[in-house]
Amino acid sequence: MAEVQKHILVVDDDTRLRSLLQRYLEEQGFLVSAAENAFQAEEFLSVYTFDLLIVDIMMPKVTGTEFLAKLRAERNNVPVILLTAMGETADRVNGLEIGADDYICKPFEPKELVLRINNILRRTQEIKERAEKLIFSGVCYDLNKGELFDTTGTVIHITPVERMLLNLLGKNVGEVYSREELAEVLGSPESLRTVDVQITRLRKKIETDTKNPRYLQTVRGKGYRLISE
Repeated sequence: MAEVQKHILVVDDDTRLRSLLQRYLEEQGFLVSAAENAFQAEEFLSVYTFDLLIVDIMMPKVTGTEFLAKLRAERNNVPVILLTAMGETADRVNGLEIGADDYICKPFEPKELVLRINNILRRTQEIKERAEKLIFSGVCYDLNKGELFDTTGTVIHITPVERMLLNLLGKNVGEVYSREELAEVLGSPESLRTVDVQITRLRKKIETDTKNPRYLQTVRGKGYRLISE
């Protein structure tokens, strides 16, 4: 199965540099879009999902750091590499404080930029993969595969209902769900007792001590929540 191309957005008002970057990155196997300013970049972001952004700091009207600040305020965590001039130390530091993942000074070696891109993409993938796994005492649940397995990799049988519970609670770790909400999801809104029974059964598969559950917790008067290592 061919690897899906990573999509990069280059945001720079310098037409020549923007064009060179787009061509070079495409030669390195990336899918690349290019925007000449922050406004055009926002249009791209409203349509496409990007794996990484390369943003010049010194742009007219809306600077790269202002664009980044707005991006993070909107809870968009797409990785961002800032392009800076050698003397822009304050802007560089400000960019990192706002949420840039890296920066590179102009002029730069294109190969170095690709190395930095690949390093960030690799870290991002590792973080994503960790987030897709719930770790309990001696067992792990893969949210993507919908499988529970032990430390040896042996799959532990779970029922469709237990899978539904793990998917719902696991995608919102720490969030409390009432018995009524869980009963609705499980398709038995009229039977809250069904929820309690299913929770008890699931605890037997992920808890070391079911009488004192560490991961699938009861929140008195409110419902249940799931905690992962």
